[in-house]
Amino acid sequence: MPHGRSGTAAATSADGARSNPLRDPRDKRLPRIAGPSSVVIFGVTGDLSRKKLMPAIYDLANRGLLPPGFSLIGFARRDWDDQDFEEEVYQAVKQYARTPFSEEVWRHLAEGIRFVQGSFDDDDAFDTLAATLHELDRSRGTGGNHAFYLSIPPGAFPTVLRQLQRSGLVADAGDAWRRVVIEKPFGHDLESAQELNRLVGEVFPPSSVFRIDHYLGKETVQNLLALRFANQLWEPIWNSHYVDHVQITQSEDIGVGGRAGYYDGIGAARDVIQNHLLQLLALTAMEEPVSFEPKDLRTEKTKVLSAVVVPKDQAGIMAATARGQYAAGWQGGAKVPGYLEEDGISPDSTTETYAAVKLEIDTRRWAGVPFYLRTGKRLGKRVTEIAVIFKRAPHLPFSHTDTEELGSNALVIRIQPDEGTTIRFGSKVPGPTMEVRDVNMDFSYGQSFTEASPEAYERLILDVLLGEPSLFPQDEEVELSWKILDPIEKAWDRSGTQPEQYTSGTWGPSSADDLMARDGRTWRLP
Repeated sequence: MPHGRSGTAAATSADGARSNPLRDPRDKRLPRIAGPSSVVIFGVTGDLSRKKLMPAIYDLANRGLLPPGFSLIGFARRDWDDQDFEEEVYQAVKQYARTPFSEEVWRHLAEGIRFVQGSFDDDDAFDTLAATLHELDRSRGTGGNHAFYLSIPPGAFPTVLRQLQRSGLVADAGDAWRRVVIEKPFGHDLESAQELNRLVGEVFPPSSVFRIDHYLGKETVQNLLALRFANQLWEPIWNSHYVDHVQITQSEDIGVGGRAGYYDGIGAARDVIQNHLLQLLALTAMEEPVSFEPKDLRTEKTKVLSAVVVPKDQAGIMAATARGQYAAGWQGGAKVPGYLEEDGISPDSTTETYAAVKLEIDTRRWAGVPFYLRTGKRLGKRVTEIAVIFKRAPHLPFSHTDTEELGSNALVIRIQPDEGTTIRFGSKVPGPTMEVRDVNMDFSYGQSFTEASPEAYERLILDVLLGEPSLFPQDEEVELSWKILDPIEKAWDRSGTQPEQYTSGTWGPSSADDLMARDGRTWRLP
């Protein structure tokens, strides 16, 4: 029995958090602690589970945010027993957990670890899973509250959903809840997304479906709401009168690596723009919600996505988009192969590893303000940011030479990796002449707060257990996003062209620069 199981509960977490039975649930300054519950992970042997999900569950336990009887159940085909799976979780926690390792917290968490062996079409395995959960309800007090995390290929969703239904695991259990967590992609086009929504809806009610977009769990994404709506500073200029354009960038400095089987045929636009970047666009552009209750937040995001304008003709779409494939080059001092040379990639693949799109929002606030979204692999650095670029002052009472190095004012929300916010504005250079140059005023999470930001999956898993759906896209948001992307994907297919090659370590294909140049603009260098 690896690392020992103990009957001793950890009354206090490693960072000092303690469950308080007298806690007033209305005081949101106090930590939100999950009630009796368990998480069942399908696809538990994959990288996502090992690097993100299992460490996040440990970190929640270490912060005192999980109930004493919390249980973690893995489901896979591996020939493991409970102790083998416990060892796998232990190794994942030791390698990837964010918080310091506590033997006491680990022993308590390990008491609730179970493993069920089987394939997705194995009736007996799901019957064993049902029996295991019933036993945990009795021995650990999980109360019939179970979240099923589908960290599996989308093609396996229907089989698993039918098995959960057949084995009675989603049947009405009185006051107990059953929830399903779905990892992206949410389909590969509008039609498949609608079919997936139909399948899930036949088994789980909408309030029990949680679609994970891990970007929405990041502290800096949530800080965008605070930045906009907790301050008077920005709202008067957050509109087309003052904003010239918005750039939303998600770049990676790595290639496809071991994801070749998944990535080829999907591409950058489906993988990132359809979910992450359109969600960031919605949060940036939405009106102030009546409240931050889930329904009100979703209402405003849905309004924005409904108002996004995509060119209606082939020529318009091609002029408003760019796509590319990374070629061989140098990255981090090492020679790296091109996309077509990666293991598992067909040498004639037309899958893009870079995508840029120009979108407009047909509302009074944003009329005439283009939103430029771009994402790519093997780019200059790993960064995700939202840059709001303001119009230049209508009158500059300086000579041209005084301001020739002055750019546009900008507000940049850095989502990763250096979380924070930068304001760019003009300032006089010290000296006898009137020379104005751009300077930056910077806020950094790491320097301003003593608390370390939790990982996105910590926040999202806790929200699932609490039944807090604010950060999870619902059916309508998913389908609206596909309505935006589908015409673009179809135009690319009709064009019959190969994505433009760009050298690894650069910032993408020249067609992306041309896209901006046609509007008299340039991409900012993150």
